[in-house]
Amino acid sequence: MPSAASPIASTISAGAPRSALRRWLRRPAAMVLVALALRLAVVTVGHTYRVNPGADHFGFGWETGRIARSIAEGNGFSSAIHGTTGPTAWVAPLYPYLVAGVFRLFGVFTWSSAWVLLALNSLFSALTCWTLYQIARETVGDRLARWAGWTWALLPYSMYWAVRWVWETSFSALLLSLAFLMALRLARSARLVDWAAFGALWGVIALSNPSLLSFLPFALAWPALKLWRRDDADLTAETPSAPRELEKKISRRPRRLSGVVGLLAVALAVFAAALAPWLVRNYRVFGQFVFIRSNLGAELRMGNSPQANGLWMDWLHPTQNPVEMEKYQRLDVPAHVRERIKDQPALLGQNLIRFLWLWLRRFIFHWVGTPRPAPFAILAGGRNALFALSTLLAWAGLWLMLRRRIRGAMLFAALMLVYPAVYYITFPHPRYRAPIEPEMLITGLYLLAQVIPEKTGLTGRT
Repeated sequence: MPSAASPIASTISAGAPRSALRRWLRRPAAMVLVALALRLAVVTVGHTYRVNPGADHFGFGWETGRIARSIAEGNGFSSAIHGTTGPTAWVAPLYPYLVAGVFRLFGVFTWSSAWVLLALNSLFSALTCWTLYQIARETVGDRLARWAGWTWALLPYSMYWAVRWVWETSFSALLLSLAFLMALRLARSARLVDWAAFGALWGVIALSNPSLLSFLPFALAWPALKLWRRDDADLTAETPSAPRELEKKISRRPRRLSGVVGLLAVALAVFAAALAPWLVRNYRVFGQFVFIRSNLGAELRMGNSPQANGLWMDWLHPTQNPVEMEKYQRLDVPAHVRERIKDQPALLGQNLIRFLWLWLRRFIFHWVGTPRPAPFAILAGGRNALFALSTLLAWAGLWLMLRRRIRGAMLFAALMLVYPAVYYITFPHPRYRAPIEPEMLITGLYLLAQVIPEKTGLTGRT
């Protein structure tokens, strides 16, 4: 006769694995592992590593691939486009050196190298699940943090740049999200080592993608202000029954200010030290100061001209235009940049109305997506609809976070406001929005958390 306890025992036995699985799925490590496995599967099964060999493999990393080949072959950081064109600063140095290291181990422009590089990009993208989870925990709570991490792990669009482009896009998104997370945590830390690490991280960011530096002043100012000007409510909570002690804490703010300034000085000193070798290299090579990259003039030229319509005018790129290629080969890089800057009548204010019109179009294209000609118009329409939806959710969620004074809301606002500014005066591209999409995902999910029933678990804290 079966024991009366056996149904209960079997239920417990069956429930234990499910409970263990649920606990595992709550861990950021699970998000990272699943995200990495999915991305590697796309690269391997989808053969995205089989890069088109046309134009001497230029599609394999474009300027980054060209420079990496030059480094791998012992010719230094040079020849960013076609042929041997001498030393360059066309792109930031860190990612090309990473690509060059892979080239030396697995061959220049080989499919093996392409697979390894896309696998590394996939790892960067997968690790962003962890930073995203931690940012959400610091701001909107544990449950929403799990949703943010798993959404990034499983969302097909979050995989796109990692599995198809040999470029620093996924690396930039990871670094920026890590800097965002550190800024949130530095508001509670007065340790020199933490602020020095923050400066070092921003040095790595600058040497990977200098366009992210627009967020640096805010990433430094927000935790510094929080560390100095702690709310009276916070101080009162610490000393609820000791008004004299509270007075002493408030009166010590000027002294705390000098300490915060010292922390900022340490972070900036480490940041400057990280940049110094590359800046010295540029000065020695070009005979003048060049801040990390030298192609701003060329980017302005490809976004502003009498024929400009707010999009990238690729026919003005040296690889597409023999006249521009001749100028690039004839002039050293800084001279080529200066010549391109002189060709910016709209940007220099000679036609303010046209410049504002282009600025508005670029603003719209950045947040809604760039149009594409037939036969891709239908696909572009669907992509742009998703772009517009994600933009609407992200900005509406940000507005709600600001209204409810969610911790870190001002950091989210600063990032979404200042980072795209450079693309409003050059030209937009869907890839340029990718570094801030992890943070946009959090603000968008926060909005959804207010309308989805609480039983789903998608709820944030205020």
